[in-house]
Amino acid sequence: MPSSSIMVGECLVGEGVEVAHVDLLIGPKDGPVGHAFANSLVSQTQGHTSLLALVTLNLQPKPSTIIVNKVTMKGGDQADLMFGPGAAAVAKAVVDSVEEGVIPKEHAEDWCIIAGVFIHWDAKDKQKIYDWNYQAVKEAIRRAVNGEPSIDEVLSKKDSVKHPLA
Repeated sequence: MPSSSIMVGECLVGEGVEVAHVDLLIGPKDGPVGHAFANSLVSQTQGHTSLLALVTLNLQPKPSTIIVNKVTMKGGDQADLMFGPGAAAVAKAVVDSVEEGVIPKEHAEDWCIIAGVFIHWDAKDKQKIYDWNYQAVKEAIRRAVNGEPSIDEVLSKKDSVKHPLA
């Protein structure tokens, strides 16, 4: 496990307009991730609404998790997908990561998570959004906690891979 107070993870799962691309920070509540967590929750702006991930109403996962949208919300349908299947997937992935030991249970109260979630404005399929965001969050958490990719992996692949959008 990294010794840093900020653990960073990323993962892309799926395809098309329902693709899940998650950027994630994990760290102690009393460190930089905790400060960003609090600032995000109290610094709402139009089109960028941070929300607590919830397993169900009145039951938040541990570590406490906030979801930030990576694109501007452009309507009710997109917001419903973020607040519904997107948020549910994030919360379940966090809880399952604790249950599976990826996130040490002893840090469930003193760590927090910020999950940047992408929901495309043309997305429609709730099941794909749930499934792919669940997978992406679980993998981003695993990568963050394990410090992946390693610098050796990055160096060994940097000349043989191409960014898909470049």
